[in-house]
Amino acid sequence: QSALKKRLTELHNQSERAARMMNVVKTNQSQAAETASRKKDLIRNEFLEIKALIEERENQTLKVIADEEKRVCNKFDYIYGVLGSKKNEIQSLRDQIEMALTEGDDILFLKRAAALQRMSTKDTFIPVIEMDQNLLHSIYQSAINLKDIVKLSVTQCREKRAEAKLTPEKTKSAPVASPNRTIGGKKPPGPQHTHKEKILHQTEAVLQVEADTKEKKKPVKVAPTAGTVNAAAAVSTKELIDSFLKKPREELLQYAANITLDYNTAHNKVILSERYTRMSVSDTPLNYNHHPQRFTDCSQVLGFQCFKRGIHYWEVELQQNNFCGIGICYGSMDRRGPESRLGRNSSSWCIEWFNSKISSWHNDVEKCLPNVRTNKIGVLLHCEGGFVIFMAVGEKHNLIYKFKTQFTEALYPAFWLFSSGTVLSL
Repeated sequence: QSALKKRLTELHNQSERAARMMNVVKTNQSQAAETASRKKDLIRNEFLEIKALIEERENQTLKVIADEEKRVCNKFDYIYGVLGSKKNEIQSLRDQIEMALTEGDDILFLKRAAALQRMSTKDTFIPVIEMDQNLLHSIYQSAINLKDIVKLSVTQCREKRAEAKLTPEKTKSAPVASPNRTIGGKKPPGPQHTHKEKILHQTEAVLQVEADTKEKKKPVKVAPTAGTVNAAAAVSTKELIDSFLKKPREELLQYAANITLDYNTAHNKVILSERYTRMSVSDTPLNYNHHPQRFTDCSQVLGFQCFKRGIHYWEVELQQNNFCGIGICYGSMDRRGPESRLGRNSSSWCIEWFNSKISSWHNDVEKCLPNVRTNKIGVLLHCEGGFVIFMAVGEKHNLIYKFKTQFTEALYPAFWLFSSGTVLSL
């Protein structure tokens, strides 16, 4: 009886402890919900601020273009008014001459004729008025840069979450106090400090990407793969290339890169149009502003985007005469002299059309290729794989040529047009 009473007391105490723990769980659950709600509100406010900043940037950008449009339109209005005054002046002189011709008095006629002959009018002309293409391109490129920065930040967050899921044992080996728990009435400073460091590192990475985009001459080194490429690696590379050649166009477009042409690299006879996606050759120089990245000897132009890692695909449409070269190059490739020709140096790889003749060029070495009839070329660049493929786009992709090497710098799409009739479109 005594043992049962003691047991009963223990059960009563355990029941009370269980009830207290249940209350604690409910309290913690309520606190967690409140914490989550507060965090959601804070995050919403942060994203609202981000949206407001982007909208402000958009409005500023559109205002710059609107101001440029207004400036040009005001000039056109002024010229229109001047031409209207000139037209009225000419019409008035015509009326006076017609009246003089009807004059019956010879002396009055001679006086009027002498006075009218002294009056002269100049030919009308329209001065060159156009929008500042440098300004428009820089504004458009700033929007692209901002988009790339946002995409980079979002991608980094996704990759970090994926890494956290793949390596849970690392988080278990180093337990960290929950941010909701308090130690001695104060929140632990460790996680907050780590979060600030992460933000700092992400900001530095974003700024570095923007700097890399602007600095085309600066080579971006890529750490070489340890060890030499053995036969097994060569076989795997060949299998990888074959796998891409077997993919339908729809799958290759998953790697599509939005390529635009860099105005600052265009030779003075290369015309850029259709939002910097179409290039042709002018018979006369276009008097572009001087820029250290501009080609001075060869009618070439580079893409604005550079690629340091990943898989990228773009297509080039050939129009009219086929006197052109399509390829890739390092940003450090020369911009002047014979070494600046695409494929004639160690910094560029291309295929070239000379009428019906097709050749591959790298390091000033030419290799003649079988003739392929196509008006659209697909370029697939695999940075880590170390190869670039040129293929004829159609119902079935036909390989034109492939280069295999270990890329050591950032790569840019490159184009060479050596005939006035050549037109390439991205």
